[in-house]
Amino acid sequence: MGHRIGFLHPGTMGISLAASANNSGHTVIWASEGRTQATHERANSQELIDAGTLQSLCETCDTIVSICPPAAAEEVAHSVLARGFQGLYIDANAISPARTRRIDAEMTAAGVRLVDGSVLGGPAWTPGRTWLYVAGPDAEQAAACFSAGPLETYVLGPEIGRAAALKMCFAAYTKGSSALLSAIVAAAEANGVREALAMHWSRNGSDFAERTERRVRGVTARAWRFAGELEEIADTFRDAGLPAGFGEAAAEVYRRTAHFKAAPEPPPLDAVLAALVTIEL
Repeated sequence: MGHRIGFLHPGTMGISLAASANNSGHTVIWASEGRTQATHERANSQELIDAGTLQSLCETCDTIVSICPPAAAEEVAHSVLARGFQGLYIDANAISPARTRRIDAEMTAAGVRLVDGSVLGGPAWTPGRTWLYVAGPDAEQAAACFSAGPLETYVLGPEIGRAAALKMCFAAYTKGSSALLSAIVAAAEANGVREALAMHWSRNGSDFAERTERRVRGVTARAWRFAGELEEIADTFRDAGLPAGFGEAAAEVYRRTAHFKAAPEPPPLDAVLAALVTIEL
């Protein structure tokens, strides 16, 4: 028998998970109150049922999936608890293990079962490309919500925090390396050697310089969200007894380019570098 699964604020990633839940025979629900036209269009494209309000969604659904900007994860969890939800809560946000465990403690105290989840990869429209890792006593039930794909799932075991830790370690490289490349190119520009660096990167037919420029320009569209994620990564490193400065510096790089969020296309490289090198700490 299918579940009634609510998706909070289905964004670009969330709507793809909703599609896999729909494919798997479940009733997929969202709440339109206060949401943007773009969110309405995404929900309609996958035939999500509109509960109207968060209160109605919490009363209707036996499972809720949360995917939101990292800084909002606890606020969203609190809003669900405040409306008396009693069911399975899949927290698939890019947050630290410690933050996940705090949310779990609050959920458990309220009688809600939490599953720690993390998504690795882009929006899940192609089989074998995007994975939802889940952990916790109810992880198997959470994975079953998406059994038909194209989202892939993997159960990490019963310990809350493992999926969050995996996300933090994976994103530390993928998002951290983009921030590092952005800072490298900006430092080269500030020192008058950007062209020389690009020339050296291009020796022996390498396209690394060209790929780096595309990456530095393209990542600006998501910098507003990545800044918060790198702060969570910094916390994860600190809690593991490692230097937190990697994540903190990368978060600052992304904060400096967060204003490009609304740009209709990747901004010129010169504009990105100007944003990176002229803002005071």
